[in-house]
Amino acid sequence: MTHSCADSLIVLDFETTGLSPDMGDRAIEIGAVRLEKGRVVERFQALMNPRKRISGFIENYTGITNRMLSQAAPCDEVMDAFADFMGDSNLVAHNASFDKRFLDAELSRISRNYDGQFACSLLIARRLYQQAPNHKLGTLISYRNIPSEGDFHRALFDSEMTAKLWMAMLEDISQITTALEVPFTLIQKLSKTPKKAVEKLLQTQGRQS
Repeated sequence: MTHSCADSLIVLDFETTGLSPDMGDRAIEIGAVRLEKGRVVERFQALMNPRKRISGFIENYTGITNRMLSQAAPCDEVMDAFADFMGDSNLVAHNASFDKRFLDAELSRISRNYDGQFACSLLIARRLYQQAPNHKLGTLISYRNIPSEGDFHRALFDSEMTAKLWMAMLEDISQITTALEVPFTLIQKLSKTPKKAVEKLLQTQGRQS
């Protein structure tokens, strides 16, 4: 049973060896937080050994080193545990198409799948915060005055920050629609709505709820 409300789901983030699983790139870290009614109730974080060396660029970008990965559990083991953690929850990531590609690729290697639907906090932010200088996670955290202490480009920190941004966005949507709960279906509709039609969609939703 997937939750219909957008404040109860899993926010996840991958660090990877590169940009594309189709080109042989692998996940090297996953971080996730489970939100229930907007509160973080559980966390999942693990480095995973892709059984290949990562580039100096990725080491510098993430702070994850080849030595750290050589001591980590293999991807298959970590992803099996993560599939159990996910259950049938809906999922959110910042630039979700990237994380979904890696999630799908890693799970297909171990013949696991998931029932939840994906939403993208980046697409929602582009519609809600059209005046923001850009829609990178760090920029949006500053734009919405969300306190942050830690290192971006580590999976658990990024998923925690995405969860904070997500709840700030749900709050903003809630104020426009005057509804106490934001349905996940509205989020999905919003992510496909042209920017100039966003206000109308949310106001119409407000009248219906």
